[in-house]
Amino acid sequence: MGSVVMHSVASVDGFIADLNDDVGPLHDWYFDGTVPIVAGGSFKVSAASAGYVRSMWESIGVIVMGRHLFDLVNGWEGRPPAGDHVVVVSHRPKPEGWHPEASYHFVDDVTTAIDTARSLAGDRVVAVNAGEVGGQILAAGLVDEVAMDVVPVVFGSGKRYFGSVDGQHLLEDPHVVVQGERVLHLKFGVRR
Repeated sequence: MGSVVMHSVASVDGFIADLNDDVGPLHDWYFDGTVPIVAGGSFKVSAASAGYVRSMWESIGVIVMGRHLFDLVNGWEGRPPAGDHVVVVSHRPKPEGWHPEASYHFVDDVTTAIDTARSLAGDRVVAVNAGEVGGQILAAGLVDEVAMDVVPVVFGSGKRYFGSVDGQHLLEDPHVVVQGERVLHLKFGVRR
């Protein structure tokens, strides 16, 4: 069974967007490089980031996201940037008639989301988007690793990487540290 990795791009002070859901310069490094991540795609990162990002994206079988992000990006129009399936944590069903061909699964709670995602992913990675739902999944003890792409910008306020998670959650020392251009890639195991 694959691991569950909570992942997102974050500001140095730990925000994934401002209070209006604007990501500002957080994702610029995804487009400012010269190395494509997927053939024909618009994602082009620096040579320093390419191996890490490509390997990570290729390992993903399923993305788990909250309904708020789904609505913001319209579920990437049924074509997730990585993986074959998406599990959306929501108390509302999939919008009627929305991309019936897409493998998107709507579930009510984070435990069901991870169970569903693991079943779909097989031995591939379950990638959990950071934010409120990601924080709930971490607090439930269902995250194996935390992956952060830290961008050198300070937001001061906004949507927090770990959402409104309560209490302390210990991580191991970073086992991946890759310095890209305008981004630092970090991966931490979650201490059990």
